[in-house]
Amino acid sequence: MTEHTVDLLVIGGGITGAGVALEAARRGVDVMLVEARDFAWGTSSRSSKLVHGGLRYLQEGALGLIRVSVRERNQLLHDATGLVEPQRAFFGHYAGRSPGRRTMAVGLAAYDWFGDARTREFHNAAEALRLAPHIGRAGLVGGSSYLDAKTDDARLVLRVLQEAERHGARIVNRAAVRKLLHADDASNGQTGSVVGARVEGAGYTGTVRARCVINATGVWADGLRAALGAAPMLRPLRGSHLLFPLWRLPVAQSVSLFHPRDQRPVFATPWEGAALVGTTDLDHDASLDVEPAITPEEVRYLIEALEHAFPGLRLTAADAISSFAGVRPVVDDSAGDPSQASREHVVRDEHGLVTVTGGKLTTFRVIALDALRQAASRLPALAHGAAWRTGGASIFAAVAVSPALAGLPAAVRQRLLGRYGHHADALVAESTAADLRPVPGTFTLWAEVLWALRHEQVRHLDDLLLRRTRLGLLLRDGASTLLPRLRPAACEALSWSAEDWRQECARYSGIIAKSYSVPLT
Repeated sequence: MTEHTVDLLVIGGGITGAGVALEAARRGVDVMLVEARDFAWGTSSRSSKLVHGGLRYLQEGALGLIRVSVRERNQLLHDATGLVEPQRAFFGHYAGRSPGRRTMAVGLAAYDWFGDARTREFHNAAEALRLAPHIGRAGLVGGSSYLDAKTDDARLVLRVLQEAERHGARIVNRAAVRKLLHADDASNGQTGSVVGARVEGAGYTGTVRARCVINATGVWADGLRAALGAAPMLRPLRGSHLLFPLWRLPVAQSVSLFHPRDQRPVFATPWEGAALVGTTDLDHDASLDVEPAITPEEVRYLIEALEHAFPGLRLTAADAISSFAGVRPVVDDSAGDPSQASREHVVRDEHGLVTVTGGKLTTFRVIALDALRQAASRLPALAHGAAWRTGGASIFAAVAVSPALAGLPAAVRQRLLGRYGHHADALVAESTAADLRPVPGTFTLWAEVLWALRHEQVRHLDDLLLRRTRLGLLLRDGASTLLPRLRPAACEALSWSAEDWRQECARYSGIIAKSYSVPLT
């Protein structure tokens, strides 16, 4: 039971909250971030893993969003090599189908113009089949390709949080806000400006008083706002995905298409040694307190898209390794079609609580800076114009390559630098040669698993296997075959007894069965 006083309290440990904490801390603000469940537990570990400009937003006229997104994509490619990686995207052109070559060329030219580099290419039918040999051949007249990027979204959140800590932010996992505190009567929480919060959880229990409180809880943002009497503003939309073995769905680059049923964009892309397929876009009516899961109808929808795009592969739901579903915090603009709802973010100051929600993974820094500009009048470190120039253009500081890192294979070195930044050298230092080998069937190193157990606030097996690493997605049955090997390290690092381990395995198996398996149709 403690009391803590800070300049800024950030509520929410997804990509938006992490970005706010980093951009505030690097500007000299005393920051505390609290996360109720686990870092990146919500949408920020369940996205489509794309760091992109949003080519589809061209048809909606959202040129400003695309311009900013492409700029931020390029910066992440530069700053986080090994975590944010270039990925070519391919779209096949078929006789009688839209968009045609010319329409796509105009869109891609604008996309390249925003990115200040030409990456677009047109390929005739023979070239298209060399790039994507399993796509449908009937009516194929060619294809267009361009450059975008992909990432491990949960690791991106953790990298941002790590950088925030380097600048002095206090980052607390599994600490939930139970009540907002108000200026004139902190005991009843009914009136006056918000000046802090009552926090309870395994990570911290006590009162946090702050000059400013930022609500960065994503799709849960309306919950905190309701305590102030504010009307809901979000339209929760579910996006679900399937993962397949690459040998079963061989894609060397992202292959995009329009679904034959409703003309929504669907993609299949190589990710972490598997093929990721997504996404759906549906109103999510279930409780936000329950972990989302793909539905049988969504499985059918995605399989139908694959049958359309790759008819010769004859893929079925039984071929999939796993699934995952996330709920997007989309601002309700009364659009009838979920896919037409705006992906723009919003910032609101209501009785001293600054809420920031909506937006895209790619633009987390821009979103964070917008929130901080709204809060600047209450944060002395941000009260002068120079504050917005101190961070420079880089998102992450450059990391020196030590001799130990330099001696690793290039792909391993880049992976560790991208995911762990300034911690990469320490990770290697406490690893054996055997630890630096990959878990069979994945790119994940055993050293990453051990580092997470020892240093990354892991409390449960799903923290370790679904977010710190993605082994639970990449291996069948949630990577259950790895559990016997993980047991000694997990029990030692987390002080688990034999009974604790049994309960954790049962809990984890239940989560996998309910939210990450593939319901057969």
